[in-house]
Parts: sequence; C-alpha cells; structure tokens
Amino acid sequence: MEDAFARSVNEVLEFFNVDPARGLADFQVAEYGRLYGKNVLPQEKSTPFWRLMLKQFDDLLVKILIAAAIVSLLLALANGETGLSAFVEPSVILMILAANAAVGVITETNAEKALEELLAYQADVATVLRNGYFSILPAADLVPGDIVEVSVGCKIPADMRMIEMLSDQLRVDQAILTGESSSVEKDLESTIMTDAVYQDKTNILFSGTVVVSGRARAVVVAVGTNTAMGSIRDSMLTAEEEATPLKKKLDEFGSFLAKVIAGICILVWIVNIGHFRDPAHGGFLQGAIHYFKIAVALAVAAIPEGLPAVVTTCLALGTKRMARLNAIVRSLPSVETLGCTTVICSDKTGTLTTNMMSVAKISVLRSAHDVHALADYTVSGTTYAPEGALFDNDAKVETPANIQSLLHIAMCSSLCNESIIQYNPEKRSYEKIGESTEVALRVLSEKIGLPGYDSMPSALNMLPRHERVSYCNRYWENQFKKVAVLEFTRDRKMMSVLCNRKQIQIMFSKGAPESILTRCTNIMCNDDGSTISLTSETRSEIESKFHRFRKETLRCLALALKKMPPGQQVLSYDDEKDLTFLGLVGMHDPPREEVKNAIRSCMTAGIRVIVVTGDSKSTAESLCRKIGVLDHLDDLAGVSYSASDFEKLPASQKTVALQRMTIFSRVEPSHKRMLVDALQNQNEVVAMTGDGVNDAPALKKANIGISMGSGTAVAKSASDMVLSDDNFTTIVAAIAEGRAIYNNTKQFIRYMISSNIGEVVCIFVAALLGIPETLVPVQLLWVNLVTDGLPATAIGFNKPDSDVMQAKPRKVNDSVVTGWLFFRYLVIGVYVGLATVAGFVWWFLYFENGPKLPYAELVTF
Repeated sequence: MEDAFARSVNEVLEFFNVDPARGLADFQVAEYGRLYGKNVLPQEKSTPFWRLMLKQFDDLLVKILIAAAIVSLLLALANGETGLSAFVEPSVILMILAANAAVGVITETNAEKALEELLAYQADVATVLRNGYFSILPAADLVPGDIVEVSVGCKIPADMRMIEMLSDQLRVDQAILTGESSSVEKDLESTIMTDAVYQDKTNILFSGTVVVSGRARAVVVAVGTNTAMGSIRDSMLTAEEEATPLKKKLDEFGSFLAKVIAGICILVWIVNIGHFRDPAHGGFLQGAIHYFKIAVALAVAAIPEGLPAVVTTCLALGTKRMARLNAIVRSLPSVETLGCTTVICSDKTGTLTTNMMSVAKISVLRSAHDVHALADYTVSGTTYAPEGALFDNDAKVETPANIQSLLHIAMCSSLCNESIIQYNPEKRSYEKIGESTEVALRVLSEKIGLPGYDSMPSALNMLPRHERVSYCNRYWENQFKKVAVLEFTRDRKMMSVLCNRKQIQIMFSKGAPESILTRCTNIMCNDDGSTISLTSETRSEIESKFHRFRKETLRCLALALKKMPPGQQVLSYDDEKDLTFLGLVGMHDPPREEVKNAIRSCMTAGIRVIVVTGDSKSTAESLCRKIGVLDHLDDLAGVSYSASDFEKLPASQKTVALQRMTIFSRVEPSHKRMLVDALQNQNEVVAMTGDGVNDAPALKKANIGISMGSGTAVAKSASDMVLSDDNFTTIVAAIAEGRAIYNNTKQFIRYMISSNIGEVVCIFVAALLGIPETLVPVQLLWVNLVTDGLPATAIGFNKPDSDVMQAKPRKVNDSVVTGWLFFRYLVIGVYVGLATVAGFVWWFLYFENGPKLPYAELVTF
C-alpha cells in the first residue's frame, strides 16, 4: 500500500481487512504471504571469483600483452627452445598482469559488502497480534496487515502505519534513513501532501529505524523490497560504477596505442617481405617467422608494461599519505578522481557540523530595576567536551556559577534531564545516551561549574576526563533527591521533576518557551537572585527574544522552577503553574570551526560546494551563512531549493538550477542519487559525502563516494573513501593530494611513453635496414619494467606544488598526452632510437674490439 500515509487509520485497516483488536487470522497470513512475499531483503549472489579475475583482463592493452606472451611462447617452442628460456618472456608479462588483477579483485570485493551490511538493519523479531493474541515472531514472517506493537529500543521490523498511541508520545530516530539531526515525533493523523517525502510522513514507522521514546501500535503496510530500506537496496543494485577520469584516459591511450602497434607491425612485415628469402633465415617460412618475432618485439616495445604497476604504486603511495590526513581510501582509482572533482555534495549533519547539539546563547533578566533589559550570554565550545566559557558582551565571565540565574539554570539543566554523557578512553571521545537537547543542557551545566571559590573552573579542569565529564551534574544530583517526574507530553510540551534538598521541595521544569512562559507568574533577577512579578512588558521582551533566537535557527528551551509544599511526594499537571522563569537557552548543531576556511579553499580551487540535508530549508540556509557558502551571494533565489521545489521545475529550468544550486534541503535517498545523476549528465565530477544508510545509493553512484568514520557500515561499504575524523576539511586536503597524484602520474606516463617511442623506432629502423635485432623482447621487458619503471615510480614521490589548490579543476576530457606533447616525445624518441641503432651498427662495423664486419655482411647476418 503505497499511499498509507495519506489514508486514515480506518481506511488502512479496511484495505487489509484486519480487526485492530484481533489482528490477522491464519488464513489471511497465508494469503498475504503469497501475495506480498516474505519480509526479507533478498541476498544478492556475489560475483564468482573467476569472473572477477577475468573482468580485470578486459582491457585492450592487457589483451595485446597476453597475445604477445602467447605468440612469444609458441614461437619459442616452434624454434625448438626448451627449459626456462622458452617461458621467460611470457612469464614476466603474465606476472605483471596477475599483480594488477589482484588489486582490481580486492577493490570490487569491497564494493559488494555494502549490500550485505544493509541486512544488519533488519529487525530480528516483532511483537505481533494474530488471532486475538500477542506473540513474538521472527520479523521475516510479517505480512502486510499485521498489527505490531513497538516500544522504546525496538527496531522497526517493516514499514508500518500508526493506528494507536499507547503513551503520551512516540519518537523515532530515523537518521539512517533521512539524515535528520534529531528524533522525529510520530502521530496518527493522515498526511495531506501529495508529494510528501519521508520526513513529511509522520504517521509512518520506517523499517530499520529505532524507537527512542514511547509505545504504540501500527499496521504493516509494506515488507521486504517494498519498504523504504528495500528501495535503498534497489538503488544500490542499479547504481553503475563510473570509470575514473584517469582510467578513461588510459583506455583511450590504449586504444590509440593498439592502432599504432597494429599499423607498425603490419608495416614491418610488408617492408621486409623481400628479406623473407634471405639465406640467413633458411627459407621463406623461417624468414616470415623471424620478422613476425620482430613484430612481437615491436608490440612489447610499444606497450609500457610497467605502466599498470607504476600507476598502482603511485596511487598506493597516495593512499598512505591520505591516511595520515585521516582519509582512508578503500578504492585505489578514487585517489586520482579527487584531483578533478568539480562539485562536492556535502551532507550537513556531522560533516559541516559537529553533530553535537550545543547551547550557544542564554537570555535572563538582568535586574529588577530594568524589567526591559534581558542579559544575553554567549557560550563557547561546540562539542560534548566540558570545555568552553560564557561571555557577557564579549567579556569572559570568570565564575558563572556565582551569578544567580546561571546557577539555577545549571541546577535545572542537570536535574530535569534523563540523558547520560560519558567519556570513552579507548576512542578518546565523548559519547551520549538520550536526546541531543538534554545532553547539550548537561554540557552547559559543566561549563557553568559550581559555586564556591574563584579557582573553581581551573580546579575542575584538573580532574581526569572520565570524572570531569559529569562532575557538576553528579554534584547537583547528589545535592537534590529526585522525588517525582512528569514526563514530556505533546500537549504540554514540557517536562517537570520534583526534587528535595534539606527539607525544601523544588520543582524544576523545562520545555517549549511558549508553554513555559504561559505558566510563569514570576521571574528571577540575575544580579541578586531575587524574584519579581513577571509583567506583560517583560513577557513581551522574552517572546521577542526567543523569536529572534529561532530566526537564527537556534532550538529554544525555557527553564523554570517552583517551590513546593514540604513533604509533597507526587506531581500533577495542576502543579505546573505559578512558575518562576529562569531563562531561555538557544542551542544548535554548531558548524565545525575549520569548515569556513575549507569552503574558501574550495572556491579558490574552482570547486562548487552543494549542501545536501534532510533538515528544513531555513536551517540549511542559516548554517550556510555561518560557514561562508553564501558569502558571494546577496539573493538566494535560484540557489536554495527544497527537494519538492526542485522536482516541480520543468526540465529546462532544472538544468539552469543545477548550475547555480548551493543548498538542497528536505531530501530523501532518491533525491541524493537524482542530484548526482543530473550533475554527472552536465559533465561534472561529483564527490558525495554521507554517513547514513540513506546515503549509500548516492555514495555508490558518485564519481567518488566519501563516508564518515562514525557513519553506518552500509555507507562505508558503498564509499570509495572514509573520513576517520568526519571532517569536511579533510576532503579539501585529500583533493589537494589527488591533484598532486594526477600531476605525478601524468609526468611518469610521459616519461615512459618517450622511452617506449625510442624502443619502437630502434626496432623499426633495424628491421627496415635488415640488420639483426637490436633488442630482444626480454631486454625490452627489462628496460620497461626496471630501467624505466623505478625512475618513473620515484616521480610518484614528488610533493604537491604550493599552488596546487589555486588552479581550477582539470577538465575530464583533458588528454594525458596532448598532440603537441606527443610530437615532442616523438622527436626525442626518434633521436634515442636512431642513436641506439647507430651505436649498434658502429659496434659491428667500427669498434676496435668488435667484429668489424662489412655493412653488406651485417644486413645478411
């Protein structure tokens, strides 16, 4: 049922003919099972090893080398050669090809793991209502129409339509599917929008997502490949991997070389037909074979056998350098692709931002003497680490806990909170359990510190990290005993907790500013901690303040408290009135500090950055202003699009829009892949970043897919490169490295080609003159692999030019060897080849220790 989100609960239940009180009957389960199939994602058959190996040899240059090896072996056997001498040439050639094939097989095997990793997001079991009874069944046995109950911690087993709420609210973490930075509240209401994306379908529970709070019942509407997770799998299956720009150019060069080789070989044979009957060959057939061997030698000379090995070595060296930059390369060819990237489609959450909700601003009433003056504090620190300070008009507040409003905000943040934050010494990182907003309040409490003495902030920093991370929170939890809790509900939009300290009962509350403010009658003053009546003027000031916070896309919460009667042990909703307002806190997922400079580097290097996010358009635009993506723009028209707005554009306007697009918001997985497709159709080289399951199809389709080290296994398996530090700046550093690698690759390719031209000229001229072979195939292989290969590899160690990121990206159709360069190398090669032939002839004719043969005898040698 594709439009379950737009149908009412009764319509969906009628469609599947199911009673919500009894569930499906056995005969219905059997019927729907035959009709809709099993609730599993079919496992794709992996490509057999032998087929992967054969695929690596599907290259024109490689085929020519294989043919040369076979012909060489047959000719050696035909001439009566035995032992090792007959196998030297073909063995060396085949060893080179086998080593290169091994690299290709490893790369392709890694790519297939992405589909296997997707299976990990399927639920194992589900609580299902059938024949009037609940039972726990394997998730694979679910069919559309089944009634399923879900609660906190449950992994959703199939795509389901909500039918009944069993708690005040149900929140689901669907970041792996949509990339949204916070959990999503679900409801029972049908969605009216016709072009609804996943984020708009608030009545649908998607397979593989996780319930973070609440309990509910839902009816299964899609299973297996028909689920949202199934559509991601299908996208990954249909995504065809693009050949890298260097691979395309090498293929073109191989095709050109093959034609040149064929032409020269035929020419050598035709030119020397008159020499087939020379007595030195022992007959016409033997003469033909002799010149055929020369043709084979020409083929070996023309092909730079060391090129695959040197390219692989150079790319491998690049991967080591990138690993030191926190960029782990999974696919060798992708190293070079980075160098010609023209567009980076960057995920917002976790790449451009820290993905750690942090309090940025606090607003409190400054004094009882000026009820219109709100004091604003800014808060530094953008991670979960208890590191940062409070500033009042750019002046650092040395002891925030000695300021009364801030002290009580710290108490409320610590006590009216159900999250946990801890330090992981193995990963050297801070980890959270619970809602990001609550974790941000815990970190704020640590930054405010404890009251007492002036050295408190520095004294706290002397503690070990695992103790420091929640020291202040634990202090307040030890000072106050929690007595009762009123959980957050949708209608109240707030949470309260009753605490006891030294026979004093206090209720702390937090919630949406509009909900808290309407319940407040008093307000605390910041200068002396006194409480005064909340006037309409002050109320208006606070309302305008949180509206300003929201325009800055800060997520706002209001904090309040109330003294309760001694001995009270329970809370009711009626207690949540006559509160004392403490203050407003504005929080956000902050941009990484280093991102702004990285964006500037991209612009200088001619690389366009498109921010792609599942969040709203306004949130994306606000972030882009902060990180400098919009610095060069005054008007956002034609630059910022939501996915639904972009889809409504005519095809001609889409083409124009893609050329200016900077923000692409409210997207789902299919939109990301569509964006990559469209950009590639405009000859852009696209790098796509992502960390969720939803990003996998686009990561696989992009010229280079870049996943986050903290991301899902599916995203990592589908990507070409993994950022171990999740940092956008690392991408920019990797692009600089990719450009340097291409420059080095281009240099050693040119070096090897000029050498090979000399070899071809040498053999061709010798054959033309009728003199003996100047170089035999084994010698040519030695020259190509060792004499040329090692110096060429050394070129791969060249450091990047200082201005490597000042130039625009090279065009994909730029040749590795241009016509003018080829002419230059042809001149050099002719000179080297003629000099070699001249030296060869001189040794036979004139060298005092040589045979000193007459020229006529040399040509019949």
